[in-house]
Amino acid sequence: MLEQVGSQVLSLFVLTAIFVPLEKLFSVKKQAILRPGLWLDLALFFLSVVVITFFMAPPIGLVAVAARHVIPQGWYELVARLPILVQFVGALFVGEIGFYWSHRAMHASPFLWQFHALHHDPERMDWLVNTRMHPVDLVLSRIVGLALVAIVGFGAPGGDVDPLIPTLLLLFGKLWAFYIHSNINWRMGWIEHIVSTPRFHHWHHSRDDHPHRNFASMLPIFDRLFGTLHMPRDSAWPPTYGIAAEDEPGEQARSSRDDRAKIA
Repeated sequence: MLEQVGSQVLSLFVLTAIFVPLEKLFSVKKQAILRPGLWLDLALFFLSVVVITFFMAPPIGLVAVAARHVIPQGWYELVARLPILVQFVGALFVGEIGFYWSHRAMHASPFLWQFHALHHDPERMDWLVNTRMHPVDLVLSRIVGLALVAIVGFGAPGGDVDPLIPTLLLLFGKLWAFYIHSNINWRMGWIEHIVSTPRFHHWHHSRDDHPHRNFASMLPIFDRLFGTLHMPRDSAWPPTYGIAAEDEPGEQARSSRDDRAKIA
C-alpha cells in the first residue's frame, strides 16, 4: 500500500507539472489555481487508490475467472494472438460501452445520482475536478467497463492473454479523464468527432444547458449512436457549471416519486 501511495504522490507531481502550465497558457476561463474544494479533490485523489485496490480489483477478477468457465478457451487464445495495438483498441471500445451505460445510469437513477452528484457539484472546471468522485460512484462507473474488458479476454487472469492491456487502458483512461476535465481551450477540428475533448465533456458538467448529455469518456460515437450528443457548432462553451436546483439529488428523487405516483 505504501508503494501505491508513493506512486500516487509521483502521479500528482507529474499531472500538476503537465496541466497547471497548460491551463495557464490555453485557459477557457481565467481562474486561480487555489479554489474552493481543492483540498477535497486532493483527498479523494489519494483515496481512489485505496478504493481501486480493495473494492474494484477483486470483483473484476472474480468476473474474469467466472467467464473462463463459460467462454471457450479458443476465444482467449485468439485474443492473445492479436497485435497489442489491436487488443488495446478493442479493450478501449469494449470498456467504453460499459462506461457509457453505467455513467448514463448514474444520471437516470435517483439512487445512483445521489453519489454521482458530488462529481457535478464544482462550479468551475479544471483538471483536478476529475478526482471529485464518491467512492461508490468510482467503483460502479469503472467496474462495469473493466469487467466487460476482462470477460472479452483483454487481460483476463490465466492463459496467455497479455495483462499489459488493462494496465495500459487504466493509465490512458486516467490521463484522458484529467484532460477532458481541464480548463484547456484546444480545438481539434474533425478529431473532436472521434475522441472526447474538454469542450465535449464540459457540456456534460453544464449547470443549465444539457447536463444529461455527453456520457462517453473517450469515444463520442456512443453519444451520437444513442442520441445523447451535444456539441454546438458555434464552438461555444457552457456559461456555468454545477448542479441546477431541479437536479439536486433530493429534488430528483422527489420528482421521481411524484412521477410514479401520477402513473399509479
